[in-house]
Amino acid sequence: MNTSRIPTIIVVAVVVASVAIAGVPGAVSAQESGEVIGQPDISFATSTGEVSAGTSDELSIAITNRGSIDKGGPSQYENRVTTARGMTMSLDDGNVPIDVQAGELSIGNVPTGSSQVAVPIEIAEDAASGTYKIPVEYEYQFSRVVDYDAYGTDYSDFTRTRTGSITVVVADDARFEVVDISGTAQIGDDSDVSMTLRNTGAEIARGATVGITSRSNALTFDSGGPSATSYVGDWESGETRNVSYGVSLAPDATQRGYTLDLTVDYEDANGISQSSEPMTAGVEAIDEQAFAFSDVDTSLRVGEDGEITGTVTNQGPQPARSVVVRYADESTTMVPIEESVAVGSLDAGESASFRLPIEVTSSAEASPNLIDFAVDYRNADGDRRAYDKLDVRAAVAPERDQFTVELAERTIETGGSRTIAVDVTNNLNETVTDIEARLFADDPLDTGDADTGYVESMEPGETVTVSFELTAASSATPDKTYPISFDFRYDDQRGNSQLTDTMRVPINVVESSGGGLPMPLIIGAVVLIGGGCSSALVSEAVTDGNRRPD
Repeated sequence: MNTSRIPTIIVVAVVVASVAIAGVPGAVSAQESGEVIGQPDISFATSTGEVSAGTSDELSIAITNRGSIDKGGPSQYENRVTTARGMTMSLDDGNVPIDVQAGELSIGNVPTGSSQVAVPIEIAEDAASGTYKIPVEYEYQFSRVVDYDAYGTDYSDFTRTRTGSITVVVADDARFEVVDISGTAQIGDDSDVSMTLRNTGAEIARGATVGITSRSNALTFDSGGPSATSYVGDWESGETRNVSYGVSLAPDATQRGYTLDLTVDYEDANGISQSSEPMTAGVEAIDEQAFAFSDVDTSLRVGEDGEITGTVTNQGPQPARSVVVRYADESTTMVPIEESVAVGSLDAGESASFRLPIEVTSSAEASPNLIDFAVDYRNADGDRRAYDKLDVRAAVAPERDQFTVELAERTIETGGSRTIAVDVTNNLNETVTDIEARLFADDPLDTGDADTGYVESMEPGETVTVSFELTAASSATPDKTYPISFDFRYDDQRGNSQLTDTMRVPINVVESSGGGLPMPLIIGAVVLIGGGCSSALVSEAVTDGNRRPD
């Protein structure tokens, strides 16, 4: 073994170890030893300004650790003794009108310097203005003493519980709350909504204006937009103010509650413009006003006046005043005799009957029809509204003669005259007046001067007998049927003059029942005989005139 190399090896080892130790940051020299004594120094403050009663806010808490060194030493040991480790804190709001919306807060390690923590709070509505101290209980661990030497480091650790406080200032200002809301918003209509607000603060609000905003596009205000304002003027502490807004709810809106945000803009006692904390109110929606038809009956026929009758019911939810049932169709073949009919006021669930006369023109087709109707009414505010989701299914019957005629006796003798009795029936669904019946006949038939009959009035379905004179010429062919025609001019129920189409009725010409020669031959014979007798008398007179006297 070569012992001469041992001192060299030892020297190298010492040098290497020295270099290694020198390369370790914060390492303590083997010759150093000592003691570091200190502790954290914690205080609290808040950067939150004044808060207002009846509002929610956020309390921003500053935690400051100034640290206290009683005996210094290496920096790492000074940091050790001044750091609050694993700090927790809680705020005691039991004796203040401020609700801290947090339990125990875990802060973690707090070295020297400042850190921030935010805590939500609610200030009571009745909180008086002034300064309030909120106790803060906090706890942390720290090392009071650090002993160090070449052989190691010893720490004297403690747990400390302390109480501090945070100061919160409740402002002496005007503040507001919504104390009542009345009115509902009706789908598809305009409504009035009223609100009562109170100044619950300690100060006057000068030149106050209440602004309101809807959170839904379906609900708008009289301005046509989502917001509106109402000026209320000076507003003393403790006073209430009523504000009203006209709201409109879209026809396709959902039946639910709608949220409204309110703020009050005003000037405080120092003339500085202020805005209140936002307030929230809700307005309930009610269903759209609706009406329904029932027991509908129709009597419509091509070319005639008819009517549609039925029952209209207010299905609510609001009463309807001055209700009018209105014809709303655009058909060119159906003409309302009356555009509408009033049925009075109807409470929700109440019904009334209606009757609407309608004329069906002669160009209409006999077929089922769907006729549009509407109901006009006034809402609770007296505003005119219309409900047009109504229709009536109505069958239009084919056209018919307004009158029917029936002859009691359908024959006439050749060369004869007689009175014919005609049974006339009113086929219309209405009473008609001033009926003028006229008879028409062509050669060899003749009516002479007695071709018109008159009836003062006829009820629906009523039959009257009208008489006419009719003559058949001798030249009429026996056992042949000839036509005669009738038409009628009359006044309808509305007083309008109407003229029917011409109606043809057959009549049979029969051989004269008198016997002997036909009347023309008899008349001719009489003429000839009369002529012969006259000639004889003339001849005898002439003879007598030429005879001399005895």
